[in-house]
Amino acid sequence: MPKSSNQKLKLLYLLKILREETDEEHFLNSQQLIDRLGQFDISAERKSIYDDIARLMDFGYDIVHVKNKGGSGYYLGNREFELPELKLLVDVVQASRFITLRKSRELIRKLEQFVSSKEALQLQRQVYVAGRVKTDNESIYYNVDFIHRAIQENRKISFQYMEWTLDKKLVPRKGGGRYIISPWALSWNDENYYLIGYDGEAGLMKHYRVDKMGTIQLTHEEREGGSAFGNFDIAAYTNKTFGMYGGREETVALVFSDRLIGVVMDRFGRDTDIRRLQEGTFRVRVKVAVSGQFFGWLTGLGTEARLAGPGNVVEEYRDYLKKIYDRYEEGRPGQ
Repeated sequence: MPKSSNQKLKLLYLLKILREETDEEHFLNSQQLIDRLGQFDISAERKSIYDDIARLMDFGYDIVHVKNKGGSGYYLGNREFELPELKLLVDVVQASRFITLRKSRELIRKLEQFVSSKEALQLQRQVYVAGRVKTDNESIYYNVDFIHRAIQENRKISFQYMEWTLDKKLVPRKGGGRYIISPWALSWNDENYYLIGYDGEAGLMKHYRVDKMGTIQLTHEEREGGSAFGNFDIAAYTNKTFGMYGGREETVALVFSDRLIGVVMDRFGRDTDIRRLQEGTFRVRVKVAVSGQFFGWLTGLGTEARLAGPGNVVEEYRDYLKKIYDRYEEGRPGQ
């Protein structure tokens, strides 16, 4: 009886079966492996199965032979990823705002290929995060890769920078004019990707949300701002920039109740200079970008946080709070 054309692929199909159908809790004996191969029109005998598994093991695959009261058989042991690692990756993909729903599903399907079909069921999990909104911008997935390429090739990029309109459309800023920036790094902050780049025209390091960058193009110009980036501390920059909104940099003094120490550590880092005050309070001096976002963060902490200086920033904060209060004066609810 002539052999089928798949016979030469016997080892590959055997590995496919072991990869997809076996794990530590699910194994297949030699007869079951023969039956599975038969579904691909491949003939096999018990002795050839033993020889083939030995070849795969010699090549480096961790195929475990099980013998217990429940029977005997084989399963594929160590894989590229352990199941807990894949669960973590799936959770990250599910929770990431910048990955679209469609792309999330595609990535998870690919991750499922690293485990058996039984274990893949455990990866079909849904991570619920309050207020989670997935982006609709499919291009961000490729924008990140494009920016990495520009950084590696030491070239500037040009792009349109988009903003939302009241009719829920993203339109280019500056009337469609293109931004020309020297990309130096990508930063993950407040659940968004940001490009950290040098604006040669302004002579400043700036940041841009990657999901709002449109029609990115690689230029033939070499990047500028190497010395500026060399003196640029990304961690310090993101810590002092609230919501990645820029503002005038100031060193401010803040007083907190002791129970907010975790909030301060999360926000400004463990190297923050902390001074104990009277019982139950402490003070820090930190650099921040003074902006409405900084004032909003401070306001959200209520009476357990106080801006103590400098005076000009305290005055700005008072004006900020007064304007909010004025909006709620009687007779002005709709303004």
